[in-house]
Amino acid sequence: MKSANELHAASGSHESWIPLLEVAAREVFELMLGSRLTLPETAEETNLNVTAMVGLAGQLCGVLSVRCEDGAAALMTSKMLGVELHKVGSEEMSDALGEICNMVAGNFKNKISGLSEGCMLSPPTVITGNDYSLHSQAESPGLQVRLLFESMPMIVSLQIQS
Repeated sequence: MKSANELHAASGSHESWIPLLEVAAREVFELMLGSRLTLPETAEETNLNVTAMVGLAGQLCGVLSVRCEDGAAALMTSKMLGVELHKVGSEEMSDALGEICNMVAGNFKNKISGLSEGCMLSPPTVITGNDYSLHSQAESPGLQVRLLFESMPMIVSLQIQS
């Protein structure tokens, strides 16, 4: 069984993990929300003003994030909690999106041999709004998957720091 570091050394980069990141997100959305994620035809970004982040520490260090519009986050919350869309509050939305991000991170790390037990996740952090900058100490470009949730854009990304 290879550790995450051995897998990284063998591949020379983490690019081979992009499909695993996509599958991890698809599985969580299908299981928890009953929604199929699709691939966008273009890479256009709209107002992705809600970001959930989960830190990874141990054999793999970094941050996994899920970014989407507030409308998508509200719909995710509605589907996850089984409440009507107009009854979704900002606190429930933050909790639900944070938990979705946490589940995607957990599912992702379980897909890589040696990471399940050797990598811990932080509690999720959720940022709302547009007026912020995120600076990562990652040593390589992040991995990114653009997807559509109920026709609304979202980005799942992984910044890795060794």
